[in-house]
Amino acid sequence: MAGFSMRPCGDFRTTYRQDTRIYDTTFIRNAAILGIIAVALIPFVLDGYYVNLFIQISYFAIAALGLNILVGFTGQISLGHAAFFGFGAFASAWINNTTGIPVLLSIPLAGLMTAAVGMLFGLPAARIKGLYLAIATLAAQFILEDFFARAEWFTGGSYGAAANPINVFGYEILDDFSFFYVSLFFLVVMYLLGTNLMRTRDGRAFVAVRDHYLSAEIMGINLTKYRLMSFAISSFYAGVGGAMYGHYLGFVSAEGFTILLSIQFLGMIIIGGLGSVKGTLMGTVFMVLLPEVMESGVSALSVFEWASSTAVTDGLAYIKEMAIGLAIILFLIFEPDGLAHRWQQIRAYWKLYPFSY
Repeated sequence: MAGFSMRPCGDFRTTYRQDTRIYDTTFIRNAAILGIIAVALIPFVLDGYYVNLFIQISYFAIAALGLNILVGFTGQISLGHAAFFGFGAFASAWINNTTGIPVLLSIPLAGLMTAAVGMLFGLPAARIKGLYLAIATLAAQFILEDFFARAEWFTGGSYGAAANPINVFGYEILDDFSFFYVSLFFLVVMYLLGTNLMRTRDGRAFVAVRDHYLSAEIMGINLTKYRLMSFAISSFYAGVGGAMYGHYLGFVSAEGFTILLSIQFLGMIIIGGLGSVKGTLMGTVFMVLLPEVMESGVSALSVFEWASSTAVTDGLAYIKEMAIGLAIILFLIFEPDGLAHRWQQIRAYWKLYPFSY
């Protein structure tokens, strides 16, 4: 029983190292490893529909984590995250098509290019905040959308750009089964990097800037440096996620990176929980699965005769379209801390069960 270590009631952490470690106990660490192994078995036990859903979750979750680092951990705001997501998709395709660099290398390089662009548009963050910063990032969204439409040398203009499949040691990844493991690899690596970032001095500086920027500045934290760094890291994550998106689809078009996608990214981190790494993943899963669940619900109701009328059909279609916006509003009202907070409450309840209070 000595190897089975679950932390008992109370908090027995006595050192800073214990307080900042990723997993509280060996049991939780082993459970996380088993969870990753279980996810890796999805292609063997479920059909291609669920594999496709996981791939969508992976590249959206990577991009959403970048936004949460900016909004949830640093306290900045961005309404142009979809544009950086799209820039990463175009950048990776452009790097691979023009230089011949393998796709596995062009994806992180696209992330670095997107980080540079993010720092450029993040310069206003050194001077402005709140609503004014939101408007500045909204301007970045429309500027990049116009760039996508006009820069034919980079994006292909209205024709879009072809994104070659990932090639691993001469083997081209053309099917969802193979791409599943590439997306799982990137998802695990990027989330480990994000989790460890929050344990570093820079991560603590982000939180200090978020909580009280004046106190942080008095303590010697360079606000301009860390705000720009936050924009760069956020854009890097968006670029990597966008590059995966582009190479998965095999084609990149500017129409897919509108302000609506930026709102969806914000919805992912609001529903999952601002300032929570695991909450970002929860929120992404929720946002990706919600339209699928609504579609299944509408299809199930269609078997009834009363649901076949035009009025009911149009009403159900409208409800399906408004589900995402309604979910964001309901979470802001009833669960503003997101799914991550609810999960912590559930864990706390069962930790003390049957003496919960």
